[in-house]
Amino acid sequence: MKKKLALLLALAVTACALSACAYLPLLGIDVGSTAGGSGTVQDDGGSTVTISREEYERYQKLSTVLEIMDYVEEGFYEDVDEEALLQGAAAGVLSATGDPYTFYYSPEDYAELWEEDEGEYAGVGIQISASYLTGICTISRVFDNGPAKEAGVHKGDILYKVEDLLVDAYNLQDAVDIMRGTPGTTVTVVFMRDGEELTFELTRANINVNRIEATMLTEDVGYIYLYEFAGDCATRFEEELDKLVAQGAKGLIIDLRDNPGGWVSDAESIGDLFLDKGVLCYLEYKDGSREYYRTKDGKVDLALVILVNENSASSSEILTGALKDRADATVVGVQSYGKGIVQSVIPLADGAGMQMTMAQYYTPNGNAVHKIGITPDVECALPEGDNGMYEFADLADPQLSKALEVMEEKLK
Repeated sequence: MKKKLALLLALAVTACALSACAYLPLLGIDVGSTAGGSGTVQDDGGSTVTISREEYERYQKLSTVLEIMDYVEEGFYEDVDEEALLQGAAAGVLSATGDPYTFYYSPEDYAELWEEDEGEYAGVGIQISASYLTGICTISRVFDNGPAKEAGVHKGDILYKVEDLLVDAYNLQDAVDIMRGTPGTTVTVVFMRDGEELTFELTRANINVNRIEATMLTEDVGYIYLYEFAGDCATRFEEELDKLVAQGAKGLIIDLRDNPGGWVSDAESIGDLFLDKGVLCYLEYKDGSREYYRTKDGKVDLALVILVNENSASSSEILTGALKDRADATVVGVQSYGKGIVQSVIPLADGAGMQMTMAQYYTPNGNAVHKIGITPDVECALPEGDNGMYEFADLADPQLSKALEVMEEKLK
């Protein structure tokens, strides 16, 4: 019981670090009031600790959780894993916020999060974009030389089922966990394409995530497709930009379509390449305080066009908003996703972690993005029935073709 209470107290995220908290009145120990609004608790060994009445009342609220755990451990018809119960309680605290971007990572999930950020993992080689409005999980990228690519999975396919799990935006992490595993083992994955179910038996393999591709589209126009803000993307972006400038690029198209976002610091580093000293974006917390992300002098002087679509979110919108407001970038495509909130990833003492929405962000000009998105300067939607399955830098892609047309006008 003492272990359970100590862990549950940790979930309360209190600044108090009292080892004797395990001997609170939740275990039948009395608390005596004092004139200063504090209380004293005495453990079985006679040691006394003074805590505030507010802390005591907060801890007392956890008594129902402990009572439930006792009933489950003593009366449930099968043996239960105490650690699993505690992790479920932790997950429940964050789930009760009602925010789909606030959730708990088990120690295993937390370790996998950083493996993915490093860009290497064992799986099937797909990137998935989840819509919390429709629940649909769409394949936004199929990695070269991966099992999914070799089997014939396409960008735009809908992830429908993994083994026996019907997939939606809310259990996507469970589906990802199933698809990952030991290289050489197989997993059954079902996709939907044009209303038809396609079943693949995919053999897991080590996947190396390439987050950037770049090339010259014409002798004057460079093109960088940035797939996500993670890992070494900012360093790789600058390297590719330098190569394009050396090849004579006077204008740059930055493709952020289907980019779900990632680390704000990466958006800041990339934005800094194109902006002089000033604001990249600012965060506003619930107490009204603000935190500013800033760029410094020393920008690259290029004409900019940014491609976005309905799946361009979060850090993609931070970068797009900053370059639109301050670098005269022309935005081409369709309205972006509208995820104008930011999360912090927080490590917990037992190796687990949590992600929590902390603030809303605004563009340098003070424009809100959350549930709004960024409106393109040049609207260009894919034709009906076109799911965007184009190879990198293929000018048959109507949105990329329009972006190039806009850039050529800017360079005249």
